Parts: sequence; structure tokens; C-alpha cells
Amino acid sequence: MNELLRLSLIELAAKIARRVCSPVEVMEAVLARIDETHGDLNAVVALRDRETLLAEARQAEKRAAEGQARPLEGVPLGVKDLEDVAGLVTSNGSLPYKNNVASRDAVIVERLKAAGAIVVGKTNTPEFGYTAITKNLVYGVTRSPWNLERTPGGSSGGSAAALTGCVLPLVTASDGGGSVRIPASFTGAFGLKPTYGRIPRGPLPLWYYGDTSVLGPLTKTVEDAALYLDQVAGASPYDPSSLPLPGLSYLAAVRQGLGQKLRIGFSPDLGYAAVQSDIAAAVEDGARLFEKLGHRLEAVKGGPPQAGLEWGLLISFEIAAEIFPLLAEHEAEFGRGFLAGVKRAMTVTAETWGRAARKRMAISEWCAETFERYDLLITPTVPFDPPPAQGPFPEEVEGRKQPPAGVASFTIPFNFSGHPAATVRVGLSKAGLPMGLQIVGPRLREDLVLQAARAFEAERPWHPHWPESWK
Repeated sequence: MNELLRLSLIELAAKIARRVCSPVEVMEAVLARIDETHGDLNAVVALRDRETLLAEARQAEKRAAEGQARPLEGVPLGVKDLEDVAGLVTSNGSLPYKNNVASRDAVIVERLKAAGAIVVGKTNTPEFGYTAITKNLVYGVTRSPWNLERTPGGSSGGSAAALTGCVLPLVTASDGGGSVRIPASFTGAFGLKPTYGRIPRGPLPLWYYGDTSVLGPLTKTVEDAALYLDQVAGASPYDPSSLPLPGLSYLAAVRQGLGQKLRIGFSPDLGYAAVQSDIAAAVEDGARLFEKLGHRLEAVKGGPPQAGLEWGLLISFEIAAEIFPLLAEHEAEFGRGFLAGVKRAMTVTAETWGRAARKRMAISEWCAETFERYDLLITPTVPFDPPPAQGPFPEEVEGRKQPPAGVASFTIPFNFSGHPAATVRVGLSKAGLPMGLQIVGPRLREDLVLQAARAFEAERPWHPHWPESWK
């Protein structure tokens, strides 16, 4: 494997800008790595024309030679197959959409391209991002580079496998209930779910009332995520919920570091999760690292209401609204599990909607009270090791039953509340698989979450330890 593919995004972009390496060399390495790994990982599932990619890489090389390199000049980019790239199919991992060619780029793709990135192709996702296991009837099963028998998670599983398998240096990802943080945790990457609206979505086919899904960086290092955010944050007319520019550089903020001592709450289970014992021990040890850095760590008793069932109903209801026009003619083409969930959601009544809305408000109130007491909250990211590549999720862990949507026990609450939340690699489990520690911050404080994550990373670095070969 070409040594360039081991680099972080920051390292690679710097080498291109300084002309230590050529974007053409990088693109050739990426294409060769896709060919080498596709049969195992099935992470990159659609490619643009190779000659066009090399031509764009030569243009990037010319800009670098002229001293005009942009922040991501010539960096190959994989786009999750829920987001549009002009001229490529956005299949949503769904057979009825297998010929759905996009007419324009999504806003996030536009911004990454404007920063110099070159779109290589699409990364795999479960049907409509519906589960935390990446498989679908269009492209099949994606596997983890840490262990091909395991899933890299979902719904950004193709992006996670491509990134951590050293296939692509830059990917897009999104998180509606943990879909950045779960695959990041399962594959040992860094992942950030920003505050709702921090990165604009769209253009989208319909207005989504369930404001839980966000775009976020899934990267090798914390600085990589900060650089990514600097390129894509800021309001867009295509997303009425998008936030204005934050008035700071996230990369500069990360490099500045934590300037004050923090009050940090630690919850091992949010009051209801069933956590694998080696993960629980590793996360508690990781949390105590902040004490060693001089911050105050306190145990948090209890937690927000469990909301896995309500989250599933609301997400499925919105998907049902999108695919409803196709059901009469194409119902048999949708995945069985996916369709069953969608049909359950179509029974939602005002009573069930109201019950979910009240529970969501209770979660928001719990978060408000928590962040009055603490600057940050630490939890595990995922309560168990990655399940098999084709599923299922475990129903229990070490004799303890999993709650509904157990894989997302620690992630769903902060999609409902809108708080920024990141995952850092906290070590390897007894099975030799990555484990994640989640850092949650107040709304709009991605800078603080990133600074804390970088402080952890500085003490317990995980880059450049990636699974480059699995033969």
C-alpha cells in the first residue's frame, strides 16, 4: 500500500500544498487501493470515470505548483450514498432509486469541492441510512477492515470502512441517531455529530420535520475534523435550519487547546444501557484521564428517558413520507426489514406522536439541567463490540437485556436534543476491536468538544494505527 494513504487529512493536504507529493500520485494510489480492497470491504460502491479523475488531479497539481493550493487541494473524496453528486446515482441503498442520477451537488459536496477535494465516488450505506449495519439490496454488505466478519457500523459504514481501511483520505458522513459516531467507534476513527444546522443539508426532496439528522466529519484525527468543519460550516439558502458561520476557525481553536479547567460529568450507562464490561472499564479509565489533566470529574446519576422506540417511529415516519409515492409500484423492491419498519411508522397517530414529542422535551430538559452543572458529559459511545457484518445486533450483553435501539443507547439522546457529540478511540476490546468514548458538549460548542477530544488524543493517540491488511 502506498505510504500516502496512511497519512491523516492534515498531513496529506500539507504534503500536496508543499509539493512533497503529487495529487496525481495520490489519486493513482487511491484507485489502486479501491481495486485491491473492494472485494473484501465493499466500501466504495460507485466510481467516477478514472481518466476524468486523473485529469482533475493534474489540474490540482498545477494549482499547487502555482502556489494556489486550496485547503483540500487534490484530496480524493468519497461521498456517502445519501448525498448528491452531479452525474452520479444517489441510490440511498434502495433498489427503486438505483437509477436516480443527481442533477446537482449537495451543498456539502459543493463546499468540499470548492476547498479543492476531488469526488472519487460513492460510499455504501444501509437503505435510507435506516440501520447501524451497512448492507442493502443494491450494493450488498460492507465489512470492517478490523475484522471482515464484523460490520463497520452504519449508516456511514462505507465511509468508515474506506477511511479506516486507508482507501480514502476524506469522506462524508451523516448522523440521525448515531450514524457518524457508531461507525467511528466501531472502526476506531474520530467522529463528530455537530449541533443541528451547523453543516447545511440539501437540497432535499421534502421538508423534514424530525430535526435529528445532521452532517458531520468522520476522520482519522481531531484536527482533520476541525479542518473539515472549517470548509463546510455556515448557512445555506437550501437549508432553512442552517446556522451562520461561528465566527472562529475550528482548527485554530483545536490548536489553541483547552484554556480552562472544566467540570465534567461521567455517566457509564445513562441510567439504562447494558454495556459490555471491557468497554465500560476502558471508558471509565478514559474519563479519569481528564482528572489527571486537572479537570473535575463527577459521576452523573440517572439519565434522560429511554427514547429508542420513539426515535425509530419518528425517523421511519419521515422516510415513509419520502417513499410513499413509490410504494404502490415498487413495494416488493424495498428491503423486508426496512419496509416493515416503515409500515409500522405509518400507523403513527396524534397520540403516539405526542408521546414521542413529550419524551423528546424531557430529554431536552435533562440536557439543560446537566449542562448547567457540567461543561462536558462523557459516556461510552456504543455499548458492545461490532456485530456480524450482516447482523443481527445482540439482544443482550453479558446476560443483560439491551433496551430498544440498544446500539444507539448513548447516541440517540443527543440527536433528539441537538447537542454536539464526538467519539474518540479509547482502546481495543478483548476481541481486538475498537471501542469509543463519547464527549458531549453544550449546543453550539463544537469548539469545546473538539478541544477536549484533542486533549484526550494527545494523551492517548490512535493515529496512525489502522488495519491496513486483513489477509
